Amino acid sequence: MREIEPEVQRLRDQALTSVGRSSGRTPIRSALYHLTRGRVDRRPRYTLGQLPTLGTPWQDTVSGRYFGWRCREANLNGQFAFAVEYIVCQYCQAAWVDKPYTAEEYQRQGLASTALRALREENPGMSWFTGSGHMRDASAFWIAVGTGVPGGYKQRELCEHIDRYGGVKPRWLLRQQRRQRL
Repeated sequence: MREIEPEVQRLRDQALTSVGRSSGRTPIRSALYHLTRGRVDRRPRYTLGQLPTLGTPWQDTVSGRYFGWRCREANLNGQFAFAVEYIVCQYCQAAWVDKPYTAEEYQRQGLASTALRALREENPGMSWFTGSGHMRDASAFWIAVGTGVPGGYKQRELCEHIDRYGGVKPRWLLRQQRRQRL
């Protein structure tokens, strides 16, 4: 195993203390969505290139892929180092991570496991899963980071409270879906 560079070690140490946050909330557009019960959806759909860049080593922003999901990203010397998308369901006490990616020059230096640990510490009491399948090459990674973690980062479908394209569903939509099933 190669030696971890001091800059990468410092980045790992800052995973909990130097996190910039951008809520990405659009209150007026979200209110319009909820008032019309989802019929009018004018919430912005960001691409990864349009996500805000904060001046901190770690940042937590909206996901460029799915509504309601968040993106935890690490930047080293102004360059991308790591990113993972996640969502938390307070109803089920479950959380999902999806699509972790580490830039090639920083792979196998602990950024992914550090970021996942920081997310678990920020959201105590959650069981952690993955929303998509594990790549065959990454099975050892998921076993290593999942040891002793409730849920163990095993693949699991999203709960009924979470809609991949709408985030955590509002209570009115959950009630409406339950009525339709009866």
